[in-house]
Amino acid sequence: MSVTTPEEHIPPTRTLDVTELGAAVAGPVLTPEDADYATELAGFNAAGTPAPAVVVGATSAADVAEAVRYARANGLRVGARATGHGAAIDGRGYLMVTTARMTEIHVDPAARTARVGAGVRWRDLAPATAPHGLTGLAGSSSSVGIVGYTLGGGLSPLGRQFGYAADRVRRIELVTADGIIRTVDAGAGSDLFWALLGGRDGCGVVTAIEFELLDLSTIYGGGVFFAGDAAEQVLHMWRDWAPTLPDTAGTSVAILRLPPDPTLPPPLQGQTAVHLRFTYTGDPAVGAQLLAPMMSAGPVLLQNVDVLPTAALDAVHMDPPGPLPSVERGCAIRDLPVEAVDAVLAVAGPQVASPLAIVEIRLLGGALAAPQGVPNAVTGRAAGYTVLAIGVPAGPLGEQAGAHVAAVNGAVAPWSAGGLLNFAGQTPAAELPTLWSAAEWSRLAEIRRRHDSTGMFSRLG
Repeated sequence: MSVTTPEEHIPPTRTLDVTELGAAVAGPVLTPEDADYATELAGFNAAGTPAPAVVVGATSAADVAEAVRYARANGLRVGARATGHGAAIDGRGYLMVTTARMTEIHVDPAARTARVGAGVRWRDLAPATAPHGLTGLAGSSSSVGIVGYTLGGGLSPLGRQFGYAADRVRRIELVTADGIIRTVDAGAGSDLFWALLGGRDGCGVVTAIEFELLDLSTIYGGGVFFAGDAAEQVLHMWRDWAPTLPDTAGTSVAILRLPPDPTLPPPLQGQTAVHLRFTYTGDPAVGAQLLAPMMSAGPVLLQNVDVLPTAALDAVHMDPPGPLPSVERGCAIRDLPVEAVDAVLAVAGPQVASPLAIVEIRLLGGALAAPQGVPNAVTGRAAGYTVLAIGVPAGPLGEQAGAHVAAVNGAVAPWSAGGLLNFAGQTPAAELPTLWSAAEWSRLAEIRRRHDSTGMFSRLG
C-alpha cells in the first residue's frame, strides 16, 4: 500500500522507449499517444481516470515480470488494475499493469479449490463452480475482480458464517519488486502471505490466487424495498432486529436514491427507498421466520426474497451492473446505538437533498470477528457494523458528493472502530494506517519495506 509518490520514482520529463518492452510481452504496451490507451484504462468507476506513463496489458505472470523489470530500470513506480472498481492511482510517472486478460480458471471439485488469474471476476468463476454445487465467498456484485476483492479482505453477504474471502486463500502467485515470479503460502514466505491478505498493496503485483470453495449451492435470500418515507422506522427496527440473527444469517440496510432508469422495476424508478438485504444458509422456512419481523417495518415497494442459487448472489444487493462515476468512503463502528442511527438519518435521510446513491449499514460479527484459517492482515475484525456512503459526482448536486460522503462518515465517528480496506475509498492516505492496530501496522510496514525497499508499488486499482 505505497500510497504516496516517492520522488525517486518520478523520472525526468522524457519520452520513454517502450520498444524493447513491447517485444518482450505478449500483450499491448501503450503510452498516452496511442489510440487504445484510454480504452485499456477504462474501469467500473468512471469518476477517476488514471494517467500512467506506460500501460502494459498483461496476458501472463511472465508479462507482469517483464513490466516490473522495465519499471525498475526506468525509475517508475508500478500499479495494477483489473476491473477498475477501486480509486484511481494518483500521480504521474508510473507504469500500470492491466490484468483483464489474465483469465485462467482451474476448479478442483474433489479438493474444493479454485485457482484464478488476476483478471477473473466472480461472474466468470460461477459457471465453473456451480455445476459441482460449490461457490466462492463472492461479494455483493459479481462484476468485481476476485483478486483485488480478496486481498482487501473480501466481505461477502455470507461472511458472518464463513469469514472473509481472505480467510480461505491457500496460495498466492505474485511478481515482487525484483521482477521475480513467486508463490507464497502460509508456510513458505508466510510474512508476505500475511501482509498480502488484508494488506493488499505494497508488496508486489498478484497474478493468481488459489482458495477454498464452499459446498453450498443455494441460499434463502434477497431484498425488501420499503418506501423512503419509512426510513426512520425501518432503520430503527433493523437496529433492534439484526443483532438477534444467528451467524448463518447476514443482513444490511441501505438508503437508496434511485435514478429514473427504465431498466429498474417500475416501483423503484426515480424513488428514494430503504433496501433491506438478507441471506440465510439454512432451511428456507426458518429463514422466512427470521425475516418475518421486518416485513411490517414500513410500506413495501418490492421484495425478491426466495431460494437463490449461490451463483445469483447479486440478487441480494442488486448493485448497479455497469460502470458509473462514484466517490465513496466507509468506516467500521463498534456498535449501533439509537444515536448512531439518528446521526445517519440527519445527514442522509430522505428529507436531505443529496447526491448520495447509497448509504449502507451492514451487520458484521460472527466468523468475521477472527481469522478462520491462517493469520492475515484483514482489518475491521473488532467492529460490529460497517457504514458505507457512495455519492455520484454528476447532476445538480454532483459537486457536493464528496462532502456528503464525508458527512456520513463524520456522523458515526463517535462509534468508530477503524474500517475495512476495500471500503476505504477516498480515505486520505495519512489516515489509512489507522485501519490496523499499531502492532499490525508496524509489522505490515516492515514487511513492505523488506520486499519493496524503494516503494515501487502503488495500491492496486
